[in-house]
Amino acid sequence: MEYIAGKYDIAVVGAGHAGIEAALSAARLGASVACFAINLDSVGNMPCNPAIGGTAKGHLVREIDALGGEMARAADDTCIQYRMLNRGKGPAVYSLRAQADRRAYQARMKRALEEQENLDLIQAEIVDVGIENGKVTYVLTASGGKYFVSACIIATGTYLGGRTTVGEVSREGGPDGMFAAVELTKNLLSKGLPLRRFKTGTPPRINARSVDFSAMEPQPGDEDIYPFSFDTEKKTENRAICHLTYTNAETHRIIRENLHRSPLFSGNISGVGPRYCPSIEDKVVRFADKERHQLFIEPMGLGTDEMYIQGLSSSLPEDIQLLIVHSIRGLENAKIMRFAYAIEYDCIDPLALYPTLETKAVSGLYGAGQFCGSSGYEEAAAQGLIAGINAARKLSGKEPFVLGRADAYIGTLVDDLVTKGTNEPYRMMTSRSEYRLWLRQDNADLRLTEKGYEIGLVSEEKYNRMLSKKAAIAQELSRLEKTVIPPGEEINKFLSERGTSPLTTGARLSDLIRRPQLSYDGVARFDTLRGKLSRDVCESVEISLKYDGYIARQQEQIEKFRRLEEKELPENIDYMSLMGLRTEARQKLSKIKPASVGQASRISGVSPADIAALLLYLKNEKGEKSI
Repeated sequence: MEYIAGKYDIAVVGAGHAGIEAALSAARLGASVACFAINLDSVGNMPCNPAIGGTAKGHLVREIDALGGEMARAADDTCIQYRMLNRGKGPAVYSLRAQADRRAYQARMKRALEEQENLDLIQAEIVDVGIENGKVTYVLTASGGKYFVSACIIATGTYLGGRTTVGEVSREGGPDGMFAAVELTKNLLSKGLPLRRFKTGTPPRINARSVDFSAMEPQPGDEDIYPFSFDTEKKTENRAICHLTYTNAETHRIIRENLHRSPLFSGNISGVGPRYCPSIEDKVVRFADKERHQLFIEPMGLGTDEMYIQGLSSSLPEDIQLLIVHSIRGLENAKIMRFAYAIEYDCIDPLALYPTLETKAVSGLYGAGQFCGSSGYEEAAAQGLIAGINAARKLSGKEPFVLGRADAYIGTLVDDLVTKGTNEPYRMMTSRSEYRLWLRQDNADLRLTEKGYEIGLVSEEKYNRMLSKKAAIAQELSRLEKTVIPPGEEINKFLSERGTSPLTTGARLSDLIRRPQLSYDGVARFDTLRGKLSRDVCESVEISLKYDGYIARQQEQIEKFRRLEEKELPENIDYMSLMGLRTEARQKLSKIKPASVGQASRISGVSPADIAALLLYLKNEKGEKSI
């Protein structure tokens, strides 16, 4: 029996990483928000691995923070080991990754939702999204509670139509033994939304007391720790050690001999899995020439002995999982606390979304996270932030907030999804951005804090800190360009020892730092005027000098890109009638309805000749008929 349960501006369905950021951002912008979770113990859950960040993902976390999101601050409050990845490569791919105390992170995020003004956290399963005249009007719970809303953000993660599989055993269910959201799938399909089936997996969890760590390689955290949030001023510390071990020939033999029992190969799983995070059985088949695969033994937190075997995701039967685990060095006597499982779930074709993450079919209905076809906590949180911002802005009559590919990795993520679509769970990587030397994690605040401030999510204090940092960088760069170091015995001895040519005339400090053999800190002994600057400022100064030519060229590329982005395409263009376009281009453009020529140019199946035709069309003053 239905009853009137309440009225809110926005309903957020799901309280994982996407739902958290969506609910918080919308509430902080003044909208009244109801955030629903099937089980409140699932808020901010980390079923796949207990970590935040990683390659390219660390960039997303920094960008979320710069815009006023919550993930980075929560990570700094609860992380127990920090590591900066890719330090041996260029600064464009430096990526922070940190082990989180999983339960502490969940509690921290649940508390943030509970304490947020304008936000109510409610345990309930949403089974229906009401739509009248093409607009969202209410959401309905399984127990009959009807909440009238003007917008709804679907952030259901792997719960939507969830089905878990271990060997021959398959049942409806969400992650970690929670139950699935089955009725909502039926409801969304009845509304005509294009859903598809994806899959992901989790690794086994083992008891630390049964592990022989002496047989593994320790993986300590960094001595020089970088926090995630630009707001974090407290000292962060490493309180845990991870360990590295490997699969071996025996492991691979066990897997190969039991592939007939794997639901991935028997056809019992129909969902498409992530290419960049395959199960162990998939790795052994696809990379048959590899003698071993890395496995990271990662603690779930400080208050438990439970540990993840990262890299050993599987859907093989439990008896085979035991054989696999016990074949690995250091895990010969390991006791499994939770067996690995695969989980299939429903999600929307992201081509059905605008860059605001609003569905094209229903006004006020948004998607975020795995519902939009992505994978990963960080990708989910980034989309949740964008969806929450845009839902709140739409209800208050403000212009939509859309980040471009040249603005942020978040912009690249969303644009890839809504313009190119995806046939598998999408994962962010640095290679996905053509502007990655500009879109670095160290300058996320310089790129995005002003936007967060203008939106209303960033405080004036944080904004002013960014402005001070920006001014300090500019002032120091100017000083280094003006400061000249004369030739001398000491400086030339120093240069020769480092394999670079000595000075015959005076050299600017900036030019010395640009030399590959030298560094900003390395020449400090000859820089008597150098003041005391923060680590962040020093890092930005050095990167700016060493890569200034490359960055300048990238800025030229960005300018050309933006000129195409500024050429807007009317939403009501009848592409099927434009005779200058190829048939495939007409079909793709009609389906996606790009907002600009730039977006149109990134659609698969739209050629340069088609873009030329669109540019000619735009020159037609009246935009009539065909070209």
